[in-house]
Amino acid sequence: MPTIINNPPGSPNNDSSSAGLIIGLILIIAVLVLFFVYGLPALRNNASKGTTINVPDKVDVNVNKQPGY
Repeated sequence: MPTIINNPPGSPNNDSSSAGLIIGLILIIAVLVLFFVYGLPALRNNASKGTTINVPDKVDVNVNKQPGY
């Protein structure tokens, strides 16, 4: 004969408020706002600057041999 296990139902006082959900949504919205206000402009400025290297067109090399050397 098989054994049947009946789990008892949960307690009827599971009246949980959705405060955790609301706080989570507020935090996600705050992080997104901070990313758009500070993150995207910082990424845009770093990408446009890049590395600047100045190379002159001509290099003047004056090598004067002094007497005795």
